[in-house]
Amino acid sequence: MNEISIAHLVKSEDLNHHGTLFAGRIAEWFVEACFIAACDLIKKPENIVCLKIHGLEFKKSATKGDIIKIKSRVVLTGRSSVKTYAKIYKNDEAEPILEGFATFIHVDENGRPAPHNVTLPEPENEEERMLRERAKQII
Repeated sequence: MNEISIAHLVKSEDLNHHGTLFAGRIAEWFVEACFIAACDLIKKPENIVCLKIHGLEFKKSATKGDIIKIKSRVVLTGRSSVKTYAKIYKNDEAEPILEGFATFIHVDENGRPAPHNVTLPEPENEEERMLRERAKQII
């Protein structure tokens, strides 16, 4: 599966009242990275809309000056749906500070779900297989 990588510098305007990265900002970056992964697969960004964000789990905080790296990919496709997964890292730390799934829908010009006619190949490794299985469990 193609993996998309995006990076952001945490700036003063990204911080909350505690001086750490605002959850809403990192959630925005998460959705953006997942959207880009979905668009990279479907090739029609004008037809992709976000349906749901699943289980974002914040594990660590970030502060001003940290570099946030997001790795996202499509892990499952349905008739009109695209499920993505992303991990977010801080600086060069090995453990992610956040991870989760997001579901996008391919829509027609009237905003109704429409087939995207894209099928993913079989998982190439154990990590891809596990992510696909986890994505299948998401409602």
